[in-house]
Amino acid sequence: MNEIISTTILLILIMDPLGNLPIFMTILKNLEDKRRKIVVIREMIIALIFMLLFLFIGEKILITLNLKTETVSISGGIILFLMSIQMIFSAENNKNNTSSQNEEPFLVPLAIPLIAGPSLLATLMLLSHKYIHHIFYLIISLLIAWSFTVIILLLSGLFLKLFGTKGVNALERLMGLILIMISTQMFLDGIRSWFKN
Repeated sequence: MNEIISTTILLILIMDPLGNLPIFMTILKNLEDKRRKIVVIREMIIALIFMLLFLFIGEKILITLNLKTETVSISGGIILFLMSIQMIFSAENNKNNTSSQNEEPFLVPLAIPLIAGPSLLATLMLLSHKYIHHIFYLIISLLIAWSFTVIILLLSGLFLKLFGTKGVNALERLMGLILIMISTQMFLDGIRSWFKN
């Protein structure tokens, strides 16, 4: 049970629904409210398919590429750390990274890489190896984290009105700080396992 809770929290932090709120709102601002919700759900379903794919074939990818768990743990920790730094120091610059096109987005950039980004996919690969005999628990954690993210993004307008842009940026920085601690632990676990082996 503790594994499910900790894994769910980790996945929610990496998906970063609050941090992605301004980006989703900026990209979808020209769509009607009903259409915006349909697009959010569609993009989240696409992201979920990719996440489940990496969860199930993550172990096979490691074997095919002849990668050790320690290597994935260390590299995953580094990726998470860099992403956390960006979350803390670039929260107000998210608008600069978004497209101002009027076209309806498909697959990129909402599903990939905003939700199912490299750090999340690398983490799922690592978790699938670490909990190879408890894959069902990982699926539950992923579905909970995904559902939470969907709800947050569907209520994006409400959250932005409630917290304001500065409030959302502050929450993103807090999530980034927590994620830095998690990524550091992941990196140290990889180093420790490497020296043991």
